[in-house]
Amino acid sequence: MTTEDVLDEFRGAGALRTGHFILASGRHSPMFLQKNLVFQFPDRTARLCKALAEKIEAEVGKPDVIVAPAVGAIIPGYETARWLGVPSLYVEREEGRFRLRRAFKIAPGAKVVVVEDVITTGGSFKEAVEPIVEAGGEVIACACIVDRSGGKAQVGFPLVALATVDVPSFAPDEIPADLAAIPAEEPGSKRLKG
Repeated sequence: MTTEDVLDEFRGAGALRTGHFILASGRHSPMFLQKNLVFQFPDRTARLCKALAEKIEAEVGKPDVIVAPAVGAIIPGYETARWLGVPSLYVEREEGRFRLRRAFKIAPGAKVVVVEDVITTGGSFKEAVEPIVEAGGEVIACACIVDRSGGKAQVGFPLVALATVDVPSFAPDEIPADLAAIPAEEPGSKRLKG
């Protein structure tokens, strides 16, 4: 599956939005990939996650488990794990920090791939890795449906991206005047209480 194929799935679901958006990273962007609009369709989700599972296996081998940061990555994490034939766990925020909860366990030495939906800076990956390492898991890669950093995100592990696009994003004090003139939306899930 090519980057254009991935973006076509987003376009087909009405999930490729333009305007002024505040991303989970706190950066501002003129484009937002509203992934929940894609993941509401099982057929689109299956196509994307099957392709991601195949790419993970080709690039880093088959993991023992997939871990996804809640909330937004639970669906692609689960579906990718299904195609790989491995368990799917997720980490949730508790007191501002990702933790393994709900009796989820990672066996010491288990090979783990962290699956995200869309990344900009890789910040959620870095946070999600902490409880995995604390549990004794071995993170072998981070994977995502779309890397919107153009390949610049630094996650500290091999990054397996189904699609890589270079979408501009700006620090709050560097927003261009034309973007600043548009009212900002904050559509992500990072700030949800959990």
